[in-house]
Amino acid sequence: MLLGNVANDKVSLIAGVTKDLTGTVKAGELVNVVAQQVGGKGGGRPDMAQAGGSDVSALPSALAAVDAWLAERL
Repeated sequence: MLLGNVANDKVSLIAGVTKDLTGTVKAGELVNVVAQQVGGKGGGRPDMAQAGGSDVSALPSALAAVDAWLAERL
């Protein structure tokens, strides 16, 4: 799961990965893929991570890129 929110001209992201998939997909990697595209960074545990960024206009395309990123790993 990946959620993105915009408030006060800032992007907030949170990613969650079920424990059975953390060997293949880590939440920190997932959230950072999006965070880098919106001018930010983040971190967390393999099953949950948070990030932020400042490029609100890049959020839709960054979220759209998640499907391809996941397809490469699953």
